[in-house]
Amino acid sequence: MRPHLFSCLFLAAAAVACGGPPPPATALRPVTDAYHGVSVVDPYRWLEDWDNPAVKAWSAAQNTYARSILDTLPHVAEIRARVTEIVGAQIVSYNSLTFAGGRLFALKRQPPRQQPFLVVMDSPDHPEAAHILVNPNTLNPKGTTAIDWYVPSHDGQFVAVSLSEGGSEAGDVHIFDAATGQQVFEVIPHAQNGTAGGSLAWTPDAKAFYYTRYPRGDERPAADHEFYMQVYRHVLGTPTEQDTYELGRDFPKIAEIVLATTADGLALASMQQGDGGQFQHYLRTADGKWTQLTRYEDRIVQAVLGPSADGVTTPLYLLSRKGAPRGQLLKLAVDNRSAADLELDRAATLIPQGPDTLVSDFGDEDAGNLVATSTLIYATYQAGGPSELRVFDAQGRPVAAPRQFPIGSVDSIVAESEHSDRILFLDSSYIDCPSWLAFDPATRATVKTAISQKSPVDYSDCEVVREFTVSKDGTKIPVNIIRKKGLVLDGSHPCIATGYGGYGVNISPYFSAATRVLIEQGVVFAEANIRGGGEYGDEWHKEGNLTHKQNVFDDFFAACQHLIDAGYTRSARFAITGGSNGGLLMGATLTQHPALAHCVVSHVGIYDMLRVELSPNGAFNVTEFGTVADEDQFKALHAYSPYHHVMAGTKYPDVLFLTGANDPRVDPMQSRKMTARLQAVGATCLLRTSANSGHGFGSSLGERIEQAVDVDAFFFSELGVDYQPVK
Repeated sequence: MRPHLFSCLFLAAAAVACGGPPPPATALRPVTDAYHGVSVVDPYRWLEDWDNPAVKAWSAAQNTYARSILDTLPHVAEIRARVTEIVGAQIVSYNSLTFAGGRLFALKRQPPRQQPFLVVMDSPDHPEAAHILVNPNTLNPKGTTAIDWYVPSHDGQFVAVSLSEGGSEAGDVHIFDAATGQQVFEVIPHAQNGTAGGSLAWTPDAKAFYYTRYPRGDERPAADHEFYMQVYRHVLGTPTEQDTYELGRDFPKIAEIVLATTADGLALASMQQGDGGQFQHYLRTADGKWTQLTRYEDRIVQAVLGPSADGVTTPLYLLSRKGAPRGQLLKLAVDNRSAADLELDRAATLIPQGPDTLVSDFGDEDAGNLVATSTLIYATYQAGGPSELRVFDAQGRPVAAPRQFPIGSVDSIVAESEHSDRILFLDSSYIDCPSWLAFDPATRATVKTAISQKSPVDYSDCEVVREFTVSKDGTKIPVNIIRKKGLVLDGSHPCIATGYGGYGVNISPYFSAATRVLIEQGVVFAEANIRGGGEYGDEWHKEGNLTHKQNVFDDFFAACQHLIDAGYTRSARFAITGGSNGGLLMGATLTQHPALAHCVVSHVGIYDMLRVELSPNGAFNVTEFGTVADEDQFKALHAYSPYHHVMAGTKYPDVLFLTGANDPRVDPMQSRKMTARLQAVGATCLLRTSANSGHGFGSSLGERIEQAVDVDAFFFSELGVDYQPVK
């Protein structure tokens, strides 16, 4: 893409796209804020107000111009055909597996259907006999209704399903009869949101459930309706207005709650304060009382209920990082009847900390990182990016583990039943398609099941290498590289690098059929495991959050520079991409190192770090990023905030920003303001806003295809790739 194409784009101060109506002059007045004696000018504050017709007109004009460029890039028709062939391939995949009542529930994705749908089957060996329970594609033929999550009752009689619209993640819970697929009983409103999420757990008799409830009506001001989550109990067949309060009135505004119950009636509520990794845990025993077991300072980051052997005592497994930054597993026996003797000090160390990191996951419906069966414990370990499944006996001693991919990733461990040690788990790598494997510890056999995904592409001509570089402060940083076999390191290849680095999230190898569109055109694809994540434990995360966030950007720059120095590419053929917190990474990298890459693609990113906490979901990020109310944290935020470091006279790489109008996690105003700021200094910058998507969750198949087409065509044009149709 050539910069002169943009010469007529903008009215200088307003950055209004050609043909777009300029906003009222009063709306363009810069706003000056004072933070701890520092004056900060915000020239595009007006772009935060989505209710302002001028903002919508500006956004529409940006979309119109972006389309005029993206739709005329070279080989768009051929690229669309190839992306559709791969992403839209009629290949079935299954995820979010749960056994209940002796049957297997799963979300099934089957293009060309726009959304995954809920099915139930008797066995993973016979998916052809599955029947559909809930199909959003039938509920809404437009393809914009999505299943956020589902929870079957313990006996498999009913299933509760959160449904939301247009990528909003704002879900209401619907109850379905698992035998007929008919919706039954009443709808529970506003149990799920994109801010704190949502959760639900059934009572043993399937006559009631506990669920996360947001404020309703005039219980709190409208601005607080996406905060102050609490736990309520609903009895089937009764009005939701009669639901009873259970827990959470004293929880923080930014509480996030995940619920679980056993078939014997013990209930567990795990509460995280925002997104920064601070947890407290509560248990409800048969006497109806909730008892707090852990506090933030205990550093228990996950609690898992195990199966009870006698129906009276339940083992509770606690993943602790107190004095063990890579994690250790504790075990506590809980009396289901009463919490009279419930004390964390009674917990014993079952699996001590080792050289690798014991993985914790909170609120991830597909995670299944830690599962206790009748006599075994299945745990996922991180080794700096790649993950593996390990098995321990009831005394915490290692036993034989299932066969797994090298440089791979293990997800979604699912126990067959509380009375069995057999499991299913999902295994994949960058170049190996996800397989649902059945492991029987009695025979040590690992068998690929019939619900394993078939790949629409072939990566047999590729290899994955894992190299290391050194960051600014001397920290070793892993870089995972997907490349064609026999690649000559002469600096000539187009190359794309990505990273994330936040929230303690582990970035493990993942299979992407869509990436093949890039690889087959000679692109080298690289992913860095940088600080801020959890790949090397708690300290790895802490070294990349709050006032240490700059380490994340330094790590990524080092990884990118390694790709150039090692001969994979050169700056003129190098691109970077990321999303969400990875979008912040893109913004910081392009402003701190504008000559590093030729182009940048950033999805649903955060760029104004001084205003992000004012958005609903931004409040949940304070524990990760910090707040401007704290002087030291303000200084750190202001020092790297991409929006505040766009400078006139600097040659920036060409940029494509993508956002969704319904994004509940990152306010689209972040992309609008960053676009305007870059365009005002003459940067080549496109903004693509999708009207029917959000942060990416629940996006329709059609939307995912069109996004991929735009991104791939942009990359090929920018990196000088002469697209060759695949025969």
